[in-house]
Amino acid sequence: IKNGFAYLIKLLAIVYIVFKLLWGLNYSRLGVAHQFKLEKYNYTKEELNDFVDDLVIETNNCRKEIKDTNLPKLNIDSIFVETKKSYEKISEYYPFLKVKQFTIKSSIFSKAGNYFGYTGYYNPFTGEAQVRKDIPSILLPFICCHEVAHQLGYASEEEANFIGCLVANESKNIYFKYSMNLELLDDALQELMIKYVEENDVKGFIDRNFQIKDCLNKQVKKDRKAIRDFFYENKKEMSNYSNFIYDKYLKLNKQKKGITSYNEVIGWVLSYRKK
Repeated sequence: IKNGFAYLIKLLAIVYIVFKLLWGLNYSRLGVAHQFKLEKYNYTKEELNDFVDDLVIETNNCRKEIKDTNLPKLNIDSIFVETKKSYEKISEYYPFLKVKQFTIKSSIFSKAGNYFGYTGYYNPFTGEAQVRKDIPSILLPFICCHEVAHQLGYASEEEANFIGCLVANESKNIYFKYSMNLELLDDALQELMIKYVEENDVKGFIDRNFQIKDCLNKQVKKDRKAIRDFFYENKKEMSNYSNFIYDKYLKLNKQKKGITSYNEVIGWVLSYRKK
C-alpha cells in the first residue's frame, strides 16, 4: 500500500510538471492587456445596461438575417473551415492571432459533457481544440473560436472569450455573428444580475429582465429557450461537483472569479469598443 501510494504521488507529480510545461505557464503570460494595449474596463451598472440594449439590437438584427423559423443544424466541418478562415482574416490586423497549427475536431467524449459540464475543451497534451457535437449547433461557431484561442495560448477563460468574440465578429457568416451575440448577451445578463444584487435591488433586476425580454425578437427568445432546455434536460448531478472542482482549479490559476470568469469578457469588450 505504501509503495502504491508513493507511485501514485510520483505519477501525479509528473503529470503536473508536464501540464505546467505544455500549458500551465500560459496563465502567467501578458496576454490581451499587453497585446491590445487595453485595460479591462470597470463598467457601472448604467454602462452595462446601455451595452445590453446594444446587444439586444445586434442580436435581433442577426436573427432577422436568418430566414429560417427554426435554426438549421449547422455542419460541424463547415464550422471548422469558417473558424480557420476567420482566424486567417483577423491575423492580417493582429499577426499574433495567426494559428500556425490549426487543429480542431469533434470530441469523442461529447456525452461526458453532461456529467462534467463542458461544451468544448483544449487538450494540452495533444495540442487539439475539441468541441461537443451533440449540443445545439448554433453554439458551435463561438465555441470553436473560443477553443482555438486556447490553442494560441490564451489560458484565461475571459481572454479566450474575448479573442473568440473578435474572431467570430470578423466572419462574414451570419451564424458566427449570431452565435457570438447569443454568448455575449448571456454573459452580460449574468453580470447585470450581479450589479443589481450588489445594490440589493433584486426587484429592479426582475423588472429590467422583463423589459429586456420584451425587446428581444420572438425567434431569439425561442432559440435561447431551446438552448436552456437542452442543457436542463441533459444535465447530470455529477456536473455540480465537476463545476466545483473546475472553479477551484481556475482560482488556483489566477482567475479570481473562478467559473464565473467567463463573464469577465464584458470588461474587455467594453474596453475594446471604447478604444
